[in-house]
Amino acid sequence: MISVNDLRTGLTIEVEGEIYSVVDFLHVKPGKGAAFVRTKLKNLRTGATLERTFRAGERVSRAHIELKEMQYMYSSGDEYFFMDMETYDQIALRADDLGDAPKYLLENMTIGIQFYQGEPVGVDLPTTVVLEVVHTEPGFKGDTAQGATKPATLQTGITIQVPLFVEQGERVKVDTRTGEYLSRA
Repeated sequence: MISVNDLRTGLTIEVEGEIYSVVDFLHVKPGKGAAFVRTKLKNLRTGATLERTFRAGERVSRAHIELKEMQYMYSSGDEYFFMDMETYDQIALRADDLGDAPKYLLENMTIGIQFYQGEPVGVDLPTTVVLEVVHTEPGFKGDTAQGATKPATLQTGITIQVPLFVEQGERVKVDTRTGEYLSRA
């Protein structure tokens, strides 16, 4: 058990049987009345966010999340199969459990899978991935003073905006948090 006064961004806690990650917190001491802690929590199982206020000094259970490095092997329908690199055990996760991760997964890619009491609750993708452009229109010459972009389809099937100079067959670096083009790889 930890005091809500010790909450920090990224900490995982258990509230009413659900596991939450602290997204934001604010300690408030009004002029009169008791102090309180206003928090924004993200449910690790569903991805939903919740705003909750705790009284100062209230205690909550800390959820210990284990992070295992696993290798993405293949997908079948809406199931994605991963292998533990130490024990060679395989697990299957549904697309619903992965969130946006399938957009960036390549075979044999190593990612972190978060476990809570032996149950997978989320994934920890690398910040950037390198993907190949499989389709994009040729760039056109003209007014590019405004940083013109064009759509490009990548090897995993997602479409992102890239600068005009990027051509089909090139490899680009993509930010997995925002889904934006960063640079050529």
